Amino acid sequence: MKQIYILIALLITSFGFAQVPAGYYSTATGTGYTLKTQLKVIITNGHTWNSNSYDNLYQEYALTDTDNYYENDGSVLDIYTEKPSQSDTYNYNHSISDQCGGSYNAEGQCYNREHLFPQGFFNNSENLPMVSDIHHVIPTDGFVNNGRSNYPFGVVTSTNTSYSNGSKWGTGNNYGYTGRCFEPIDEFKGYVARAMLYFAVRYEDNWDDSGWDPHTVQYNPLNGTSDQFYETWFINTMLDWHNTYPPSQFEIDRNDAAYLSQGNRNPFVDNPAYANLIWNPSTDTTAPTTPTNLVASNATASTIGLSWTASTDDVAVASYDIFVDGSFYTNTSTAVTNFTVTGLTSETNYCFTIYALDAAGNTSNVSNQDCEMTTNVPAGINEIFFSEYIEGSGNNKALEIANYTNSTVQLANYTLRLGSNGNSFGSDVSFPSGASIAAGDVYVIVNSGLSLGCESEADYTNNTITGFNGNDAIGLFKNGTLIDIIGEEGNSSTFAQNTTLVRKSTITNPTTSFSLSEWDSYLQDTCDSLGQPTLSTSNFEKSTFKIYPNPIKGNTLNADVKSTTSYQIYDILGKKILSGTVTTNNKKINVSSLKKGIYILKLETSNGSVTKKLIRE
Repeated sequence: MKQIYILIALLITSFGFAQVPAGYYSTATGTGYTLKTQLKVIITNGHTWNSNSYDNLYQEYALTDTDNYYENDGSVLDIYTEKPSQSDTYNYNHSISDQCGGSYNAEGQCYNREHLFPQGFFNNSENLPMVSDIHHVIPTDGFVNNGRSNYPFGVVTSTNTSYSNGSKWGTGNNYGYTGRCFEPIDEFKGYVARAMLYFAVRYEDNWDDSGWDPHTVQYNPLNGTSDQFYETWFINTMLDWHNTYPPSQFEIDRNDAAYLSQGNRNPFVDNPAYANLIWNPSTDTTAPTTPTNLVASNATASTIGLSWTASTDDVAVASYDIFVDGSFYTNTSTAVTNFTVTGLTSETNYCFTIYALDAAGNTSNVSNQDCEMTTNVPAGINEIFFSEYIEGSGNNKALEIANYTNSTVQLANYTLRLGSNGNSFGSDVSFPSGASIAAGDVYVIVNSGLSLGCESEADYTNNTITGFNGNDAIGLFKNGTLIDIIGEEGNSSTFAQNTTLVRKSTITNPTTSFSLSEWDSYLQDTCDSLGQPTLSTSNFEKSTFKIYPNPIKGNTLNADVKSTTSYQIYDILGKKILSGTVTTNNKKINVSSLKKGIYILKLETSNGSVTKKLIRE
């Protein structure tokens, strides 16, 4: 990726805020990796540490990491706790009693010292000064720190676990890296990036020291060189965050305090332009090609799915901007080719366009426009309920909960309980803090051993509640009251072993009395519909069909297809109403039997399937 930067403006802005000693960067005159080494010499000179410096970090945090910016309450400023625009769920004082001294099993219990560059990669606590370098060792919640593990930082697109202020870990697609990563909230992404870039400069010659893990170890972002230091995908991600989220006043003040503490500074806080002069010294002025074949489909009452054919770029496409009815909606953060737009109003038509962007900010021409209408909300559905159960081989186990109400359901008041082998229900299993299910969507809980190819559908991994077998009851509780159940509490008889159960579309509300008649059964280890609230779309050639008129006013629907295509029309609850085949010679579908309302049309060819919403007036 290449970036375009106005270096003079950045230099003036950065030096106008930080208290940089006169002449501190006077020898930083080069570009590229020459500049990187010059900066290393500067920030190594004056850097002080001793055998007590790691233990002293807690007292230094009172100077570097105190909340005088958000709640302004003097608490520890923890980037995994802080909610910039609202009150924090919990906070810590600068006291020994709030420091982690033993075990912890939830957020809000204690804080400790996190190495943003994991200390396990440089021989844990044996190596100074990196083990106690306050520029990358910061105070964070102990539980979240543990959850972050040694995962590299990146943009998460499939969340495994999220935390109280929105930080999360899972998998993503960061410039081709698709492994596990950890994503802090936007407020602190630039802060994290500059700390990681600092580490690459200060310790550029240490990556192959005795005791350091090889750069090939899983999750290690190093690339095995002193120059670039990090893998290309990681450098690109850190540069994206660095340039998108400039230093805050907290970060500027922290850099000044760190300088007083250990005698050196983070050059990327003082002068943000250094990062691009080192890793991105040339410019890119070529825009990506126009994204094509944008299709809006798979609508629910509040969501519409988008898919398109990827753009290309002379370097690489970085992300896409999505517009709804001509207004900017969001940026995808990564170069995906599908996206689900949420928070929409039921029974409303929306039109979508997208633009492709590269890392330099070059923007493509606008895509084609495609429109789709959200569905209505079926009457009488007023509560969430179990919609799928997978009791497969080994640990291939999962649960799905559906929300077909007309609004997002927060899961704070809901719990799950397991009753094993005919015993009564055990203790509550809570959902992660902040978990919710959007209207028309589903929530998937999986066992960590799930290996069916549907792992990406997981919203939450919990081995306790997914430790069930085919004779164990599972209850969904609201405020301590049972509202839905799979199996029968206190009954050890086998009811669903080595099988997948999917709730019938005719079931619209939960029940506290289990009956297999409410479920369709499928073969062992079937997970095709897991995480899919409506009919799915896959690999359909978007340009091969057109349906009209929609809304339908007469008794005929035209399907302008370019190959033989089968169709099914379902009502909003999933009951099949019509089916048949249209061809290039016979493109008409008789819909005289359809009553006024909203329906789902599914078209299928050898290339895949797509769904569209129909309105019968």
